[in-house]
Amino acid sequence: MIWDVAICGGGPAGLAAALHAVRAGFSAIVLERSAGAPDKACGEGLMPRGLRALEPLGVLAGIPEARPFRGIRYLQEDGSAVEARFPDGAGLGIRRTALGQALRDCAVSAGAEIRAVPVRGLRNGGGVETEAGAIEARLVIAADGLNSTLRRAAGLEMESNGHRRFGIRRHYALEPWADLVEVHWSAGAEAYVTPVGARSVNLALLWEADAFEEKASFESLLAHFPALRERLGGAPVESEARGAGPLSRRVKARTAPRLALVGDAAGYVDAITGQGLSLAFTSAERLVRALPRDLREPGLTRALRSYDAALRSEWLRYALPARALLGLARRPGLRRRALQVLQRHPAWFGALLRVVA
Repeated sequence: MIWDVAICGGGPAGLAAALHAVRAGFSAIVLERSAGAPDKACGEGLMPRGLRALEPLGVLAGIPEARPFRGIRYLQEDGSAVEARFPDGAGLGIRRTALGQALRDCAVSAGAEIRAVPVRGLRNGGGVETEAGAIEARLVIAADGLNSTLRRAAGLEMESNGHRRFGIRRHYALEPWADLVEVHWSAGAEAYVTPVGARSVNLALLWEADAFEEKASFESLLAHFPALRERLGGAPVESEARGAGPLSRRVKARTAPRLALVGDAAGYVDAITGQGLSLAFTSAERLVRALPRDLREPGLTRALRSYDAALRSEWLRYALPARALLGLARRPGLRRRALQVLQRHPAWFGALLRVVA
């Protein structure tokens, strides 16, 4: 069988692409090495823009528990804080596994096929090679994450320059103490607290390899946030620590002949703005919207070129604020002064939040 679309990666980006594809009338197969919804390091906060992109897929009813959040609070080392509410709507904290399972169920119900098989690389003539044999497809969608095998195989990866950043997350069985995502700042690291359930919070830590070891432990990083550690108290840990990195990924292009990159595989700056899921859903939707009904050439090449151009503006809306915040994170003195200014002018912080979220 020749599939219209073979999607490599069964995370949120890949499953969203599958769901959009089958609803548009394409045959779609998802290839994911995990038998179930994969659990990966993720802040699990879906910003309002991302939530709006997710809602048309109709998966929220299948998520057993989630927790809305209404804005962002930044906290400095001295305990001073600045916060703002989203001007339009709310975000949603969702466990990565719950989101993945809901997307998976909807994709299968809509007609996508999912196979638990590792992908080895691209296939000459179209499709991919897997450990179970070749899969022929008119279009391959690489949704295989930060360390995308297919991105490298297609020669689309560029070397990332500059600082190396890493992330790690863990869940605590604790009632959320705010309807906000909290960002705690420290020199060389940040801590992100996201409510994801009635009695569950996700704590994600991001750090610079220049300031800490690349394989720093969760406990050693948390020690740099004493007020947060005290707030957690003796709350039970309800998940193992999962890490990711280096985070920065650069691409030469987001398409190649009969190949398109979506989600983190399409390039990544940093998790500092919490826009990873938003960009994943947007890229999946934009790609399928651009495809012609007939996936033969030359129409497919034109469609992929259109997708790359359409995603560029979304990418800039994510990348520019992310790089600006990274600049502040790397200059603690400047960051402290900037947040002090925002404390005096909270409306400015609200305006910045409107741009980011």
